[in-house]
Amino acid sequence: MELQLQIKMNPNLYLRDPDSTGLGRNIIKHSIKLIHDIGFEDFTFKKLAVEVGSTEASIYRYFENKHRLLTYITTWFWTWLEYQLIFHTNNLRHPKEKIDIVIKLLTFEVQDKFIVEHIDKSLLHGIVICEGDKAYLTKNVTEDNKSMLFKPYKDLCHRIAEIFLELNPEFVFPHSLASTLIETAHRQMYFKEHLPRLTDFGKSKAVRPLVGFLQHLVFKSLEN
Repeated sequence: MELQLQIKMNPNLYLRDPDSTGLGRNIIKHSIKLIHDIGFEDFTFKKLAVEVGSTEASIYRYFENKHRLLTYITTWFWTWLEYQLIFHTNNLRHPKEKIDIVIKLLTFEVQDKFIVEHIDKSLLHGIVICEGDKAYLTKNVTEDNKSMLFKPYKDLCHRIAEIFLELNPEFVFPHSLASTLIETAHRQMYFKEHLPRLTDFGKSKAVRPLVGFLQHLVFKSLEN
């Protein structure tokens, strides 16, 4: 069963809510495809306007710059991922099962249960892997953080940390391990595709060996 999903985003991310109009949803749809295809560095609102079939000025009515747009779509991804985590772990009792779900979600090995027609989550996942850290590795990160732009990412990390504490209540680094797990999963997937000598999974197209590594990393860390 697939479920309809509507995510309410932080108003500090946009000038006009893109989810409130057809043009706004088109901007999000085509920005994901374009950033995925050409990369964030070469992405411009002028190029996006051509894809959308509108004007550059109309896009600036929704987002003040391309960095804000990148932050919007990556933040949307973290919010959606937390929804997925809640949905897939709601009826699980054992924390080890929940941790397995966390790892499989991070490596896109779990079936998506939510319908959002204008967002290609597979392409967006690729953007998060390749471009996602550009949302917060900036000189303005402190101000952006005060505006709570990264709250969905921190909420996801906290929810994962809580699962770790279910397995080992005495573990003193749950949030550090949660953020390390997310970043390691994405870094290893990037290395696997582009810099295979930096990983042990470059010769395999399968994701399962990486899943095994992440399970080893987490469960060994949580041992008493």
